[in-house]
Amino acid sequence: MSEESARPGNRIRVWYRPMRSRDSAEHHRVATPLELLFDLCFVVAVGQAGAHLHHDFAEGHFGHGTVSFVLVFFGIWWAWLNFSWFASAFDTDDVPYRLATLVQIGGGLTVAAGVESAFDGDFRVMVAGYVVMRLALVAQWLRAARSSPELRVTALWYAAGITICQVLWVVRLALPDAVGLPAFAVIVLAELAVPMLAESRAGTTWHPHHIAERYGLFTLIVLGETVLSATNAIREGIKEGHVAGLVSLAVAGLVLVFSLWWLYFDQPGHRRLSGNPGMLTTMSWGYGHYLIFGSAAAIGTGLEVAVDYDTHQTSIPGLAAALVTTVPVTLFLLSVWLLHIGPTNECRPIAIGFPVTAVLVLAASFTPAPIHVTAVLAAALVALTVVATHGEREP
Repeated sequence: MSEESARPGNRIRVWYRPMRSRDSAEHHRVATPLELLFDLCFVVAVGQAGAHLHHDFAEGHFGHGTVSFVLVFFGIWWAWLNFSWFASAFDTDDVPYRLATLVQIGGGLTVAAGVESAFDGDFRVMVAGYVVMRLALVAQWLRAARSSPELRVTALWYAAGITICQVLWVVRLALPDAVGLPAFAVIVLAELAVPMLAESRAGTTWHPHHIAERYGLFTLIVLGETVLSATNAIREGIKEGHVAGLVSLAVAGLVLVFSLWWLYFDQPGHRRLSGNPGMLTTMSWGYGHYLIFGSAAAIGTGLEVAVDYDTHQTSIPGLAAALVTTVPVTLFLLSVWLLHIGPTNECRPIAIGFPVTAVLVLAASFTPAPIHVTAVLAAALVALTVVATHGEREP
């Protein structure tokens, strides 16, 4: 098979290609059907995490629910992130690559199956899924090291770092409960350090537009889970006869989610990643999306709790029920502001509007209709961005 026919973008199917790094300036580089399938499998894990967070919050277990969600969602997000950045740089789309991705999908579904026990403090199933996913990823990095001499050192650093971190996750299972949380924090720092250490040797050729699209797709997945969660809660409330109050809540929730979608996608995500932005900017953008993804997922839980409160299915105080939604919305707005908009954005109304709206959303927790007020504030911020940019989205 010729080199021309072996290129990733070529339509001729071959069973094996050398895993060479892709062109970071490749035209029409978009998410592949395999990547979309991978994302859909992670919908299960995100949905499970949100469901158990809702259960804890509805019972008033705010501390336990928050900590458990932060830990579990990190595992979900980090597994997705590792796959996405590797695929952006080395997706050969041949038979071995597809089979390795199949193994990673199986590991991801195992992680999803372990979410419930993880909320109870038992991470064995999640770690088992992680072992499957990470070993497949290590094999991919070793394959890249063999086929791409210019990135051999980087790929070996990734393979070694991921292997060491995975061993640490397994060892953590044997540690006493008293040191479980500190150990988790230490291993997370080690995980975050691996890409920084590896990329400092020789940067991989990830594609800015492709990465921005991948992150945007995951944002859509999380927002979709938010809509699904809220819809299911409202459906159950209507079955109980609570129709009038839930209609306005449903409208407010829809306006809120639509506004958050608008605000995230209004500014092109690849702006911060194009033009050799530097490792610090790239890492802060990539890692910072944990807050965007996590807060978006938690908003769905907040809307479910709001339905529970209005239908008298929970006994938590009204302020607590409001904060379950307004806090993640505030975090979402601030995260999008820092990662996409920028405090020094040349459009000052937008640059100032995001943090001001975030503060007002938090203050809305003390109003009689916090979800409705939050939706109005988010929609007002959308209107501000439209007026400030004259309705033209930056190409």
